[in-house]
Order: sequence, then structure tokens, then C-alpha cells
Amino acid sequence: MRHDKLEKELKLLLLLTENARYDVDAICDKMDISRRMLYYYLESFRDWGFVVEKRGRSYSIDRSSPYFKHLFETINFTEDEALTMLSILNKVSDRNALTERIRQKLDRFYDLNILSNPEVKVQAAHNVTVLYDSIKNHQVAKIMGYSSPHSKSVSDRVVEPFLLMNNNNDVRCYELSSGMNKTFKVSRMQDVVMLDLEWEHEAAHKQVFTDLFMFSGEDKHHIRLRFDQLSHNLMQEEYPQSVPYMQQEDERHWIFETDVVSFLGIGRFVLGLYDNIQVLENDAFKDYLKTKIASMNML
Repeated sequence: MRHDKLEKELKLLLLLTENARYDVDAICDKMDISRRMLYYYLESFRDWGFVVEKRGRSYSIDRSSPYFKHLFETINFTEDEALTMLSILNKVSDRNALTERIRQKLDRFYDLNILSNPEVKVQAAHNVTVLYDSIKNHQVAKIMGYSSPHSKSVSDRVVEPFLLMNNNNDVRCYELSSGMNKTFKVSRMQDVVMLDLEWEHEAAHKQVFTDLFMFSGEDKHHIRLRFDQLSHNLMQEEYPQSVPYMQQEDERHWIFETDVVSFLGIGRFVLGLYDNIQVLENDAFKDYLKTKIASMNML
């Protein structure tokens, strides 16, 4: 029946959008489908406009696919709606757990300080519009008077903007002068001007990736570890979001496989449970651990 087929398609779509990569066998096993049917579904997803990513034998759906963007915009609050909710919350005298939780969610997804200032809001909206047009037309943009807290300076930046992020509060750009990908906050821009220049460095555009341990960067390092019962339990307690990356190997062991930006987070965990974890993959991570152990032995 079509209903059953649609249910399978939706379940597979949800599986492939998890923050994990499953290989062909794992997907077929979880979905109880054949490889032939899996490839049929994947081709259908591509036809529907989803970005199907393949890495080795693993597949996933890119969350930047147009459908997800449209869905997010449809169910997400507009800026005016977010401000209205904030205004209502501010009138509630009883600061209970529920109102605080709603406020935290609004703070997480909206820059309420920007939205509450009409002048800044108008300028931010203008900046986003120009950046959006630059991205759509693959044009270079000039960010005027960008205030950087790191260099404690205000300067103009000539960039190739390629991704609006965090509800349009941030933009990911390739900066021509430094040859680096950077994330700029729209609120720190005095103005944005689209230049009559087309992108020339699209191949160098890289999105930022945040790993399980909250380290962010452009480059990923794939790791594969074997956990015993203790390390498995502690990992799930300390990092509940690690569950999709765990595959049980036998009664006492689990295989943990994911991408990380930095070895610092996972390294701290492994070094604390060195006798309980076996590193199966990533020679660079093994060298990192050996260096750390050697430095500790010198103390």
C-alpha cells in the first residue's frame, strides 16, 4: 500500500538526518529493507531535492537541503512573533520554571537584544537581504565597519558569503584577504554592499562543523573506538547525544564511531578511562594520546 511505502520513506528520511552516518548494511538492517530498495529510496530522495551525502559506504541527508530549510522557515517563529512572546513573558510576574525554559529557548534561537532595538533591527534586516542576494547570485560582498572583539578593531571585509546560519544572525564567508573561511555576526556589521564581482573561490568554501564534544571547525577527524561496559555507560551519561554513534559488538563491548573537530574532548575522556577503551581507528588520534601520556610521565 502507498501508506506503508510513505511510512518507510519517512522513517528512512529521519534515520538519515540523525547526526550520525550509517553504512549500507546498518541502514538495511534498521529499516528491514534490501540494498536494492535502499538505493531506490536514495535516488527518490535526490529526485525530490534532498542532498544525499555519501562517505565510503555510509549515507546521510544534508540538513541544508532546500526542503528542510523551507520546513524550518514554515514552523519557526518569525522575529516579530519571537518579540511578542518575549513581551508576554516579561509581563508574567511569576518567574516559574516553564517561563524560564521558554525564555531560554528564545534566547537560544534569536538574538533578542538585536530584535528589541528598532534601528538595529532595520539595519540587520538590510544586511541579511544583501547577504542573501550575494549568496543567491554568487557575488562578492563588502562588509562595512565590522566590529571584531578578537582583534578589537573595526574594519571592512571583502568576502564571498555562502551560508546564512542561526536564524540569519550569522553568515559563513570566505574572506579574500586572509584566504580563510570565517563566521561573521550580522549584528556587528555597520552595512553590507554587494560588489559587481563573481565568486572565484567556491571550491574553498567550507561549512563549520560542531562535534559531540562542542568543538567547532572546518576539518573533521574520523575516530572508531571499542568501549567496555563502564566506558560505554559513562559516555552515554556524560554525552547523551552519543547514543546514535554506538553499535553493540557483543554482550560487553560497543563500537563508538563518529567525526570530531578536535582530539581534546574525546582525548580527555579516553585518557580518563585508558584501560577501558581501545582505539581502533585514527593513527593521528593514537599519536595524540601517546604524546599526552608521555608528557604526563614527565611530571
